[in-house]
Amino acid sequence: MKILVIQQKMIGDVLASTVICEALQKEYPNATIDYLVNSNTIPVIKNNPSFDNIIEFKQEYRESKRAFFLFLKQIQKNKYDLVIDAFGKLESNLITLFSGAPKKISFYKWYTRFFYTEVIRRKGKSITNASTAIENRLRLVFSEDRIVSEIVKPKIFLNQEEIEKAKEFLESNGITAKKPLVMISVLGSEALKTLPLVYMAKVIDEVVATTKANILFNYMPQQEKEAKAIFDLTNPITQNHIHFDVYAKSLRGFIAILSHCDALIGNEGGAVNMAKAIDVPTFTVFSPWIIKKDWNMFEDSDLHDSIHLMDVKPELYGNTSPKKMKNKSLELYQEFSSELIIPKLRNYLIQNLK
Repeated sequence: MKILVIQQKMIGDVLASTVICEALQKEYPNATIDYLVNSNTIPVIKNNPSFDNIIEFKQEYRESKRAFFLFLKQIQKNKYDLVIDAFGKLESNLITLFSGAPKKISFYKWYTRFFYTEVIRRKGKSITNASTAIENRLRLVFSEDRIVSEIVKPKIFLNQEEIEKAKEFLESNGITAKKPLVMISVLGSEALKTLPLVYMAKVIDEVVATTKANILFNYMPQQEKEAKAIFDLTNPITQNHIHFDVYAKSLRGFIAILSHCDALIGNEGGAVNMAKAIDVPTFTVFSPWIIKKDWNMFEDSDLHDSIHLMDVKPELYGNTSPKKMKNKSLELYQEFSSELIIPKLRNYLIQNLK
């Protein structure tokens, strides 16, 4: 039996969807499982034993109709028996259609349901602490009565060489285990997922004041200017603890460095999901428009905790879903001051790092 799992979103989604592969492996132990993902997300699933092959979806397939068509023809030649499409957009609709698989499963959408032999309706309420993101993905494989018993956690697999190389890199920059080491996810993937810079600076000040930890910044290369602005907004004592120029040159390198951290703190996103996948404690600040229960994976109010504007100022939402407030996200962020975040953060730091 040959199975194709499709997930063409960002790092967090690709990592979360590995649980589909792991579930399929359990359900069909003799099957060959291929996992189709975007090129830039491959590092987070490298060495993962839950599937047999990675199918790379290259940027050129989006830029060239001819290249995409040739890719579809290759998918057709693979003769899959089952396709599970966790992406559910036009690209994956066409990939599913061209696969010719007799069984095709995806999430319900009224305008794409005709591409699939079975569609699964997402549940809006979680029944475990795994989050709806995990539970709904497992619904693509298991019946409802099995979801609770089949919960699995996404994992990233580093080898010992990667871990040792990261340790040597940190030590060469004067960072040792004598002090706590905290990774700060200083910026989200976009403005609508980024705590205002001045608030983030105060959050970092609190981390240093409470723990005296060494601090690393996580941000994308194109965000360096904004990251430096946050550094400049922190107080001088805090700046002495920040190793601004200590960063990885690859995603695998970042994960390996993260494995030596005592915690990751900051904006919700892929870095938080990666930290959880290698058992690094997390404190997450959610964007005002993100639905917290969808992505607070395996939160236990202990090693993994979070805060959302809705937790501290529910009156701003009334009966409106956070997602419906997306166009007001920047305005809502101004209400999400560091004074609202720090009390809960301080308790987390004292409990886990001091």
